[in-house]
Amino acid sequence: MEIYEEIVKLQREGRRGAMATIVNSRGSIPSFRSAKMLVRDDGSIAGTIGGGCVEAEVWQAAREVIENEKSRTLSFDLNQDPKYDTGLVCGGTLEIFIEPILPTPLIYLFGAGHVSLELYKAARSAGFDVAVIDDRDTYANVERFPEARQVIAEDFDRAMESLKVAETAYIVIATRGHRDDMRVLRWAVQTPARYIGMIGSKRKAITIYRELMKEGLKAEMFDRVRSPIGLDIGAITPEEIAVSILAELVAVRRRAERELPHMSWFQSARRAAETELRAGEEPPDTLDACCNPSSQTR
Repeated sequence: MEIYEEIVKLQREGRRGAMATIVNSRGSIPSFRSAKMLVRDDGSIAGTIGGGCVEAEVWQAAREVIENEKSRTLSFDLNQDPKYDTGLVCGGTLEIFIEPILPTPLIYLFGAGHVSLELYKAARSAGFDVAVIDDRDTYANVERFPEARQVIAEDFDRAMESLKVAETAYIVIATRGHRDDMRVLRWAVQTPARYIGMIGSKRKAITIYRELMKEGLKAEMFDRVRSPIGLDIGAITPEEIAVSILAELVAVRRRAERELPHMSWFQSARRAAETELRAGEEPPDTLDACCNPSSQTR
């Protein structure tokens, strides 16, 4: 029961882990069938599958499972492989199944407007938890977002100070104005969040990026940012834009390996702006002319 309690605790904290379970065995092994060991994302463990070299190898494999978020099975022949002969094992074979332990993905949704409401609905149906943050209590309230994990209606700066963002979290920035978007993005890039996306046009994205660079934020801090946000499916309505954004979030969650039609051009624009700033030049208004401007409404 202690291991299951540790799993619940891990998930509540938004952390990852991997559970190793002996699923098959024959002959004499250093533990028993169904023995379990939890490996946390910091490398610490709870439980045991028998110790020794087998456990050390399983621990290493578990770290890889945590990183890849994909299950795997290991087989050990303690009779044949001399490296498992520690003087403590009589011999036998066993299979160990290692599965990732993942928290329910949490989206921090900054802004509670029309697109945010539709994204909240779609994200909940897809298995995401959502925390909604807006400085307008007429928008950010439990009546409007009844199934949200958290609804915060206060100044964005005060709200951000109270949040402890895990590395498994998703941040979606969709406030009602450029100034607030920039405030949230300044904070977001300094968190370990798995995903950061900002709604809006290409011109807006590069303008905000320039300002944050002038403040001294390092260029590489923006490598994770996607803006415009979502997959390029020609979305126009708030409902369609929400589907586009959710599709991108799912692709990140499931670690989609094939190339997808992202609308984000932020990284290439970042590099262009960085070059201009280093040269001491004011970027021209037509900097984003390399791509057809697109806009996203809230």
